[in-house]
Amino acid sequence: MNFKSIGTIHSPFTSLAGMPIQPPGASGVQGTVELLEEYSEGLQDLDGFSHIILLYQFHRSEGFELKVIPFLDTTQRGVFSTRVPKRPNPIGLSIVKLEKVEGRILHIEGVDILDGTPVIDIKPYVPKFDTQENVRAGWLEKNSDAVPQKRSDDRFV
Repeated sequence: MNFKSIGTIHSPFTSLAGMPIQPPGASGVQGTVELLEEYSEGLQDLDGFSHIILLYQFHRSEGFELKVIPFLDTTQRGVFSTRVPKRPNPIGLSIVKLEKVEGRILHIEGVDILDGTPVIDIKPYVPKFDTQENVRAGWLEKNSDAVPQKRSDDRFV
């Protein structure tokens, strides 16, 4: 399995410490996605969408544990029941607001991503495809209201 970067995410976050841990904690935070020139044609028609899904590499993440204490809990959990950056395959996912497309630059809002992060893929967010009914959020149901205020610390550095 080989993935290559198609561009770079730029954000105001140059350090992992103190970053928002999910897009709801990054309300109003502006950033850009700079696509490599060779992929710019693929942006055609993307400007008709209000939100996009970014898939990216946690490029500063090294190693992983199968059990972790996530940011929103004090109990050890299986890594696959969390969104921590230290994972067997360090892939991140964020749904962000697409403000505008200028050439090969995407202007986005709600950025919870470290500056310089490599982009693996971009997909349009489509509510009829991406929103599910009768959803359960497991152990996160009791803690998810804390996301907007919660910030990253050094536990996954």
